[in-house]
Amino acid sequence: MARIALENVSLDFPLFGAGSRSLKKAFMRLGTGGRLARDSADTVVVKALRELSFTVVHGERVGLVGPNGAGKSTLLRVLAGIYEPTQGLVESEGRPVALFDPSLGMDMEATGYENIMLRGLLMGLSRPELREKTADIAAFTELGEYLAMPVRTYSSGMLLRLAFAVSTSFVPDILLMDEWIGAGDARFLDKAQERLHGMVEESGILILASHSEEIIRRLCNRAFLLEGGRLIAAGTPEEVFAVYNDQGRAHEGF
Repeated sequence: MARIALENVSLDFPLFGAGSRSLKKAFMRLGTGGRLARDSADTVVVKALRELSFTVVHGERVGLVGPNGAGKSTLLRVLAGIYEPTQGLVESEGRPVALFDPSLGMDMEATGYENIMLRGLLMGLSRPELREKTADIAAFTELGEYLAMPVRTYSSGMLLRLAFAVSTSFVPDILLMDEWIGAGDARFLDKAQERLHGMVEESGILILASHSEEIIRRLCNRAFLLEGGRLIAAGTPEEVFAVYNDQGRAHEGF
């Protein structure tokens, strides 16, 4: 059974050479969302996540809500194991799949078939699993003989088809998504959306960061509201969006 538990998790990013006023201003314009502080060595530190504690169990679908820079994408990368927390503990049970950048791990000089193996291995699939799935992945891409060619010859739409087909080739225990994915041209999109919906329904846990209230209300049974790297509200999507929208109205009237 899939499970994720965070206990007092924080993540800091030191900005070396950030003493100049211009660099700090540029950083703030990027909207990365952490809070700036200084450590004992007078290094500027971005406090990206701050003392997060929660548990998500099998069957739950969690929407991450908050403004740009709230820490949603950073949290997903901590859950995926891309970032190591500065403090605190992350425990997970089950194999995760992170749909942040479907083309991650693609070798532009390798063929489509070779990239199916490379991307699959990066996702944690074994070679026997990939050999078993290759025919189905190839059929889903609809790329035909292009799969024997280097992917540097692909259009961006063809590359996205290949990456999406590999990334969604098995049902994960834990599915991590940064925004809802659309894949390729209109003709391919319906098939991709159907596959993605099936993946969401069958996965053990879904954690989805999105600015779309409609998508989170439709797909999720829990929601977390993040602001400045902190978890400030948790509950049903209805409860959390009530808090979020009230905050927005308060800011507008300020």
